[in-house]
Amino acid sequence: MKHGKKYNESLKKIDKTKLYETTDALQLVCDTAKAKFDETVEMHIRLGVDSRHADQQVRGAVVLPNGTGKKVRTMVFAKGDKIKEAEDAGSDFVADDDTVGKIQSGWMDFDVVIATPDMMGVVGRLGKILGPRGLMPNPKAGTVTPEVGKAVTEAKAGKIEYRLDKTNIIHCPIGKASFGKEKLEENFSTLIGAVVKAKPAAAKGQYIRSCTVSSTMGPGVKVNTVKYGV
Repeated sequence: MKHGKKYNESLKKIDKTKLYETTDALQLVCDTAKAKFDETVEMHIRLGVDSRHADQQVRGAVVLPNGTGKKVRTMVFAKGDKIKEAEDAGSDFVADDDTVGKIQSGWMDFDVVIATPDMMGVVGRLGKILGPRGLMPNPKAGTVTPEVGKAVTEAKAGKIEYRLDKTNIIHCPIGKASFGKEKLEENFSTLIGAVVKAKPAAAKGQYIRSCTVSSTMGPGVKVNTVKYGV
């Protein structure tokens, strides 16, 4: 793959053989975010588990202390008093009789879907659409819950879902380059702490195999995770 001039200039600042301490790694990511927009800083954690086994799945959700820097649009499936609860919490959309049809027709102007347990029968009809996009509500992520107001508030405050992909890697945003290294490090520590806490009992050997941080358009920087002790 050929990279642009800015990427190659940024690459020269990074020692690809070195494991950087978290603060230094995040400072490098901020320094090498050269795009004209505020780049998202992403974290990629490779785990020593096998995603093919149900007892080695790693999945959950965590509220980042400094948010993600992105405006989150919520869609809530609820009925009765829960509709008002969602609206009072500031949900962008609350599903009505036409919502399922609109989504089936391609309307997707939302980032997080939240549902009360009694509405999952309705939401289930959208599984083939929401599932591949990572939008299907899930109890482990806190998006299937009777407390829709709390779920909306947390989603807008910077709650992110982490989950293992087929290559045993977790990919998550931890903020924007404009946050600076201090706020990014707080988010980094919160996310990696949640992942460590979610270590499956069936996991053997080294749990965190590697961790890399990067901006949207920048090169990856390897992070030393020895201090996390797994």
